[in-house]
Amino acid sequence: MLSADEPRFQYASDQSLLVYFDQPNKKGWGKARPLQSEITRQANENVRRLLRLLELEPVAGVRNLHPAYCSLLVKFDALRMRHEELETILRRYLERLKEVRLPELRRVEIPVCYSGEFGPDLAEVCAQHGIAEARAIELHASVEYLVYFLGFVPGFAYLGELPKALATPRLATPRRRVPAGSVGIAGTQTGVYPFATPGGWRLIGRTPIKMFRADSDGSSLLSIGDRVRFTPISRERFAELEKKWA
Repeated sequence: MLSADEPRFQYASDQSLLVYFDQPNKKGWGKARPLQSEITRQANENVRRLLRLLELEPVAGVRNLHPAYCSLLVKFDALRMRHEELETILRRYLERLKEVRLPELRRVEIPVCYSGEFGPDLAEVCAQHGIAEARAIELHASVEYLVYFLGFVPGFAYLGELPKALATPRLATPRRRVPAGSVGIAGTQTGVYPFATPGGWRLIGRTPIKMFRADSDGSSLLSIGDRVRFTPISRERFAELEKKWA
């Protein structure tokens, strides 16, 4: 039987394999449905270590690597190898995780204006938790968040963890259009929409900073493993920075 702290493998398609880290929720054990992993920073660090090792020492036949909170999806050429062969190779990589040196820690500050139309859901979030808007802003800006991974659209970073006093379910009905730069929360996550897209997270503010620039060397402002802090700014400062980033 699988050990509770042993990485586990799951077929995701005929040409992809998932590597899960950390303990699965007990409800999933022994069931036919896929096990759901608990999200922890240690699990995410293991994801980043395996990702780093596979980037430094690529496996022939592996096409893409897609990190998530506590798993790494490995897509491969099904004409060159089978799931079992890839799993055998990855197990050898897993034995070396402790040797992997992750890139130097990078801290990023993101200015946010939390007032008025920039945070259309802030008042409702505050009402649900029985707190003042000033307190909600203080809480959101008080935490150093970890970039667990990027997904959804280019440059969208999943950040955690939100203070428990702000944890709020996503909207029952997503918006058809969320403005670029909008700062949202959903559950214990927070993040910034890099483009105008549909979205169901509750919007509490907006940043004038461009989160993704296709014309720059580092197209995404944030990378997996970064640490992020949000800094409250005034509407006047927002307008100044918006011109700078235009």
